[in-house]
Amino acid sequence: MDALMANYGSDSDDDNEPATVAGGAPEPQEASVLLPPPPLDLLQPPNFVDYSTIAQGSRIRSFPHVEGNYALHVYIPVVIPFNARKQLTLVMRRAASLVPDLYAVDADYALSELCKDEQKLEKVLLGREFHVSLGRTVGIQVHQIDSLVAMLRQKFQSQQRYWMEFNKWEHFVNDDSTRSFLSLEVTRTGLPEISKQIHMVDEVYRLHGLPEFYKNPRPHISLAWALGDVSSKLKQATKEIEKFENSIISSKNCNLRCNFSRIVCKVGKKVYDICKIGD
Repeated sequence: MDALMANYGSDSDDDNEPATVAGGAPEPQEASVLLPPPPLDLLQPPNFVDYSTIAQGSRIRSFPHVEGNYALHVYIPVVIPFNARKQLTLVMRRAASLVPDLYAVDADYALSELCKDEQKLEKVLLGREFHVSLGRTVGIQVHQIDSLVAMLRQKFQSQQRYWMEFNKWEHFVNDDSTRSFLSLEVTRTGLPEISKQIHMVDEVYRLHGLPEFYKNPRPHISLAWALGDVSSKLKQATKEIEKFENSIISSKNCNLRCNFSRIVCKVGKKVYDICKIGD
C-alpha cells in the first residue's frame, strides 16, 4: 500500500511548484504527466468496513425545519441499572436476530453490528440515557422559550420521588409512519404519576398554543428503531422476545425498575432542568 501511495504522491506534495533542470530554469509541466487520484478502494485494506455509511441509519426529522424555530422536548431521563443490563443484552441480541434492520436509538448504529461485541452493545446501547416523553416534540419560537421553561418549573416544583417499572415490550410508529420503535412500556408501577405529569405539561403547552400529547398516553422508553412502518415485524418480534425473556431463569427478579428523580426540557441543543429531586 505504501508503494501505491508513493506512486500517486500525498497531500503534502506541492503540485504547483515547477520542476527544474540542470540550468536552473523551470521546465513547463505538462498536464498529461499528472496522474489521476487512485480509486479509494485501492487505498483501503480488503477487510475495511466504513460504519459511517453501512452501519448507520438515516435520520428523518419529526417536523419540518422552520427558520427561527427550535425543537422542544420535555422528558424524564432514564438510565438502565447495571443489574438489568446483562439480561437486556441477551434480549437485544434476540431482537436483532428477529428484525435485522433495527438500529440503536440516538446512537443510530445497526443493532446487528453492535451485537457482535457484548461490551460495545452495553456501552453504546444500554449505557446511554433514555427518555420517557412527557410531551410531543414540537417547534417553538425563541420568544416562547423563557415563558415556557418558567411555567414548567413552577408546575413541577413540588414533585416527589416514585418508582417506574418498564414491564412490557411494545412497538410504536411515529405519526408520519417514517420510523418504527421497539420499546419498553410502563403499564403498572409509575403509570399514574407519569400520566399526571403529562397532563401538567399539556397545560403549559396549551397556554403556548402547542399541540397536546396523545389522549391515551403510553409512557415508554425506546431502545431501537427501524425505517418505515414495520409494525407486523415488530409485533411478532415482541411476542418472541417475551417468550425468550420468560425462559431466562432470573427474569422474574429483573424487571427494569428506575427511580423518577428529574424532568428535563431540551430546546434545540440547550438543556434546562425543570425539576430535580435530591438523594
